[in-house]
Amino acid sequence: MTGEIIVLVTCPPADSASLASCLVTEGLAACVNIVGGVTSVFFWDEKLNQESEELLVIKSNRAIWSKLEARIRELHSYVVPEIIAFDIACGYKPYLDWVSKEVSKKS
Repeated sequence: MTGEIIVLVTCPPADSASLASCLVTEGLAACVNIVGGVTSVFFWDEKLNQESEELLVIKSNRAIWSKLEARIRELHSYVVPEIIAFDIACGYKPYLDWVSKEVSKKS
Protein backbone atom coordinates (compact mmCIF):
# COMPACT_ATOMS: atom_id res chain seq x y z
CA MET A 1 0.00 0.00 0.00
CA THR A 2 1.18 3.51 -0.75
CA GLY A 3 0.69 6.77 1.13
CA GLU A 4 -1.23 8.32 -1.74
CA ILE A 5 -4.98 8.87 -1.51
CA ILE A 6 -7.91 9.77 -3.74
CA VAL A 7 -10.33 12.26 -2.21
CA LEU A 8 -13.82 12.78 -3.62
CA VAL A 9 -15.58 16.10 -3.11
CA THR A 10 -18.80 17.30 -4.72
CA CYS A 11 -19.46 21.01 -5.12
CA PRO A 12 -21.49 23.53 -7.12
CA PRO A 13 -20.16 23.97 -10.68
CA ALA A 14 -19.44 27.64 -9.97
CA ASP A 15 -17.00 26.67 -7.19
CA SER A 16 -15.13 23.68 -8.61
CA ALA A 17 -12.35 25.40 -10.59
CA SER A 18 -11.38 27.79 -7.82
CA LEU A 19 -11.42 25.04 -5.19
CA ALA A 20 -9.28 22.77 -7.39
CA SER A 21 -6.83 25.58 -8.19
CA CYS A 22 -6.39 26.49 -4.53
CA LEU A 23 -5.65 22.90 -3.51
CA VAL A 24 -3.07 22.42 -6.26
CA THR A 25 -1.48 25.85 -5.82
CA GLU A 26 -1.16 25.35 -2.07
CA GLY A 27 0.47 21.94 -2.53
CA LEU A 28 -2.37 20.02 -0.91
CA ALA A 29 -3.13 18.13 -4.12
CA ALA A 30 -0.92 17.02 -6.99
CA CYS A 31 -3.85 17.01 -9.40
CA VAL A 32 -7.60 17.57 -9.29
CA ASN A 33 -9.93 16.24 -11.98
CA ILE A 34 -13.23 18.09 -12.34
CA VAL A 35 -15.98 15.77 -13.50
CA GLY A 36 -19.04 17.67 -14.70
CA GLY A 37 -22.60 16.57 -15.11
CA VAL A 38 -23.10 15.00 -11.68
CA THR A 39 -26.64 14.97 -10.30
CA SER A 40 -26.93 14.37 -6.57
CA VAL A 41 -30.18 13.29 -4.90
CA PHE A 42 -30.29 13.57 -1.10
CA PHE A 43 -32.32 14.60 1.93
CA TRP A 44 -31.37 17.87 3.63
CA ASP A 45 -33.48 19.54 6.31
CA GLU A 46 -36.02 16.74 5.86
CA LYS A 47 -36.57 17.73 2.23
CA LEU A 48 -35.66 15.70 -0.85
CA ASN A 49 -33.20 17.65 -3.01
CA GLN A 50 -31.78 17.16 -6.48
CA GLU A 51 -28.78 19.31 -7.36
CA SER A 52 -26.40 19.67 -10.28
CA GLU A 53 -22.87 19.36 -8.99
CA GLU A 54 -19.35 18.62 -10.13
CA LEU A 55 -17.15 15.91 -8.67
CA LEU A 56 -13.58 16.72 -7.72
CA VAL A 57 -11.21 13.74 -7.84
CA ILE A 58 -8.25 14.88 -5.78
CA LYS A 59 -4.90 13.08 -5.74
CA SER A 60 -2.95 13.70 -2.54
CA ASN A 61 -1.07 11.99 0.29
CA ARG A 62 -2.32 10.56 3.58
CA ALA A 63 0.44 12.43 5.46
CA ILE A 64 -1.29 15.76 4.75
CA TRP A 65 -4.88 14.53 5.04
CA SER A 66 -5.77 16.72 8.03
CA LYS A 67 -4.50 19.87 6.28
CA LEU A 68 -6.32 18.94 3.07
CA GLU A 69 -9.60 18.21 4.85
CA ALA A 70 -9.42 21.45 6.86
CA ARG A 71 -8.70 23.53 3.76
CA ILE A 72 -11.57 21.95 1.80
CA ARG A 73 -13.95 22.67 4.70
CA GLU A 74 -12.69 26.26 4.84
CA LEU A 75 -13.12 26.87 1.09
CA HIS A 76 -16.31 24.87 0.49
CA SER A 77 -19.68 26.64 0.33
CA TYR A 78 -21.64 23.74 1.88
CA VAL A 79 -22.31 23.44 5.61
CA VAL A 80 -21.52 19.70 5.42
CA PRO A 81 -19.43 19.03 2.32
CA GLU A 82 -18.82 15.54 1.01
CA ILE A 83 -15.14 14.77 1.66
CA ILE A 84 -14.32 11.09 1.28
CA ALA A 85 -10.80 9.67 1.09
CA PHE A 86 -9.65 6.30 -0.24
CA ASP A 87 -6.20 4.79 0.10
CA ILE A 88 -4.62 3.88 -3.22
CA ALA A 89 -3.77 0.20 -2.83
CA CYS A 90 -1.62 0.10 -5.95
CA GLY A 91 -0.98 2.05 -9.11
CA TYR A 92 1.60 3.01 -11.69
CA LYS A 93 4.68 3.75 -9.55
CA PRO A 94 6.04 6.71 -11.56
CA TYR A 95 2.64 8.43 -11.31
CA LEU A 96 2.33 7.76 -7.58
CA ASP A 97 5.89 9.01 -7.07
CA TRP A 98 4.95 12.22 -8.92
CA VAL A 99 1.86 12.68 -6.70
CA SER A 100 3.96 12.22 -3.59
CA LYS A 101 6.63 14.64 -4.84
CA GLU A 102 4.09 17.33 -5.77
CA VAL A 103 2.31 17.36 -2.42
CA SER A 104 5.55 17.30 -0.47
CA LYS A 105 6.90 20.44 -2.21
CA LYS A 106 4.90 22.87 -0.09
CA SER A 107 3.72 20.81 2.88
